[in-house]
Amino acid sequence: MFYFRLPREQWRERLEQVRASGYTCVDVYLPWNFHELAPGRWSFEGRRDVAAFLDLAHEVGLYVIARPGPYICSEWDGGALPAWLGLDGELGVRQNEPRYLERVIAWFDQVLPLLAERQHPANGPVIMVQLENELDFFDCTDRPGYLTALREAARGHGITVPLIACSGQGDLAGATGDVDGVVPACNFYPDDDSPDIEAEVRRYAALVAERGVPLLVTETNRRHRTLRRLLAGGAKLIAPYLQSSGWNFGYTPSSGNWGRPGNFMSHGYDFGGYVTSTGMERPEYAEAQVLARVVEVWGDRLAVAVPGALDTEVACDFPTSSDPAALGFPEGGRLVAVAHLGTAPGTAVVRGVPVAVAPGSCPLMAVDVPLRPWGMDATLTLASADLVAAADGVLVFSSDVPVTVVLDGTRTEVPVSERQAVGGVALVVLPTSQAARLRSVEPGGTVHGDDAPHRPGESAPSAVHEVRRRRDRAPEEPAGLHALPPALESLGVYRGRGAYRTATDLTDIDELLLTGAADIVDLSVAGRSHPPIAGFGAARRIDVRDVTGSVAIEAVVEIWGHANFDDARLPALRLGALRGLGTLWKVRTTTDVSSLWTVHGHWAGTPAPTRALGGWSSTRVAAPVGYSRTVHSPTPSALRLRGVVEPLGVSVDDGEPVTVHAENPWLLLPAGTHHVTVTLPHHPGGPGLRAELLALDAVRDWSYAVQDDDLLTEFATRPGHRTEAVRLPLALKPGEEAWLDVDLPSSADGYLVRLDATQVRVTGWAGGECVGRVWVGDRPAFSGGDPDSLWVPPGWPGLTLLVQGIEGPNGPDVGPEVRALWLGAPTG
Repeated sequence: MFYFRLPREQWRERLEQVRASGYTCVDVYLPWNFHELAPGRWSFEGRRDVAAFLDLAHEVGLYVIARPGPYICSEWDGGALPAWLGLDGELGVRQNEPRYLERVIAWFDQVLPLLAERQHPANGPVIMVQLENELDFFDCTDRPGYLTALREAARGHGITVPLIACSGQGDLAGATGDVDGVVPACNFYPDDDSPDIEAEVRRYAALVAERGVPLLVTETNRRHRTLRRLLAGGAKLIAPYLQSSGWNFGYTPSSGNWGRPGNFMSHGYDFGGYVTSTGMERPEYAEAQVLARVVEVWGDRLAVAVPGALDTEVACDFPTSSDPAALGFPEGGRLVAVAHLGTAPGTAVVRGVPVAVAPGSCPLMAVDVPLRPWGMDATLTLASADLVAAADGVLVFSSDVPVTVVLDGTRTEVPVSERQAVGGVALVVLPTSQAARLRSVEPGGTVHGDDAPHRPGESAPSAVHEVRRRRDRAPEEPAGLHALPPALESLGVYRGRGAYRTATDLTDIDELLLTGAADIVDLSVAGRSHPPIAGFGAARRIDVRDVTGSVAIEAVVEIWGHANFDDARLPALRLGALRGLGTLWKVRTTTDVSSLWTVHGHWAGTPAPTRALGGWSSTRVAAPVGYSRTVHSPTPSALRLRGVVEPLGVSVDDGEPVTVHAENPWLLLPAGTHHVTVTLPHHPGGPGLRAELLALDAVRDWSYAVQDDDLLTEFATRPGHRTEAVRLPLALKPGEEAWLDVDLPSSADGYLVRLDATQVRVTGWAGGECVGRVWVGDRPAFSGGDPDSLWVPPGWPGLTLLVQGIEGPNGPDVGPEVRALWLGAPTG
């Protein structure tokens, strides 16, 4: 649960909701660039008052695992690394490098004292502090040195609680550097239906046990069936990621997520956790409450229980774990996890006793458990359901199918919502919905619970057909003249957008080539808008055959968010990569260079045979083979390799090879003659390669004007604009912008605003800040949550929309238009 993704007014409500679910702890990222807004400009007020958030967590009875990075991932802008770090070409992010560590220490100097003052058990809720985040995904050259520097900074600021470091792909040494005093933790994101979860978890439980620590699962899936399997496998901390969902306000989402280049993170941040972004409870919330009661009833025994392979005979007529797990208690007995991975009702035979198991469930079945700790002189030989309460001669189980109980050898079956007595012990079975609300149990088996929760959904939406359009436009800040386009960050724009303008002669030019541009480029050539370019640095060809002579070029570049994951396939998806127009080139000539390559490798002899690129015939499938030739251009040039499927290596003038990917099969070359070698695995059934050389001439002499997020927010939220009433639908031209003020009726619950529109990007402001952005129409891939709505939180007055018309791939056939705004208000 992340304070920076929620309105401050909702912090307490959300924390209390988490506590009421039975969870006892929240893990909290602290994003560096959320608090350092520009170099040396710090903010810990309002929604950034993390100290107040930690104090609220303490008040409601929750522990906190604090995760101050410096890198956090979290699908957040740059993984929380400030954008301006990329301006220093010598600075190595996430490395044991002096320039970087100097900046990190400045951040730690701000944030670690806040954590040190709130450590458990002295003054607050903080029970662990995480250093870095999934470093085993990143190519850090000195892990021990880097983690040692972070550890020393933390200890130097008085952090005395355990320091942890989580692995993202199971490389404990890669995450911790094997540094003393840094406890390894694991993030598991398995397929919820995988039969192999228990075996993997037990392996890591054994590995960390060799280091003298328990298995801490610092991130995992949100389904409680999976969490039960982790528990049975030996996890002692189970932290499902993002059970309480939220929002990426403003310009804070990241880009290029989860191995799919060009993927934008949405305004909504919701992976299906038990609480939606608007605070509504999903059915999994009840599952959380039941599992919490299971943990509570078994108590400290779970902490010292030893995981192991199942030594109890279990046979199932449904899909289940490939290697079922059990937890053995030191005083005798065990919990056996029986995971039902299918969709139909099933039966398991446990120690020769057939028991019903509900589809999609994973009951933690008690086997040979002494009941003396609860004042009963008996042994629970078998119980086929979760034990959720035990006291005063009463055992309460949670199940949606009949429960089989064997008590001191006496077997009975108790239907759902009924009770029976065996040997003086009352056996009560509650359905999941009731067990989730269980409050107390009386002697004899009478149970008391809270009232069933009211679970309203989104109310029927209402349409808004009239808005007020502002007559003025947002101002720009001139940013000077440059021969070639600079990065936006070099102009002081870390979040926002900038306009690049020039005039150039396109006589005899049929196409332009754009390289290194990110994130979103709205390009206009001679007044004609082109479809948005969102290639994250990949080279893009632009057809300009319909214009000639001296023409004006304008490119408005918007930062969606800096990459949160280091993805080498596209230039702008590298961690720390800058944003901006890149370089726009005129293409002077295009030459096919697919032939006249000499072959090196396999059995090719001397003189080297000449073949087309990729044309060598050989039985040595998958063995590397090299192709070389000379190319010449009097100007800078771009070599394009068509047909690239798998990454291949290219070296120029016998230099170090660079990797060329299918997502960007281009290589820029300086003017002159060059010897190029392409090395690729031999694939006789592959698509084959073609090569072409484009002679280039850079478009020069650009002027710049910028609008950072502060400027746009000030304009959007400032009162007193001259407006005119506009009746929707509102048609725009590609490249045209409209600032719209929307009168929202008063609501205690806020609004989800959806647009009935085509070919527009929309940014919204309310309550003095940017709430988020949506893109309607032809757009890149989105992930993370609802990409089609804006959330106006309760108590955030006003709504202003910046609507940008964008060119679609079908040209004028489908133009930008806003037909209506739909307001939906959750009613609870």
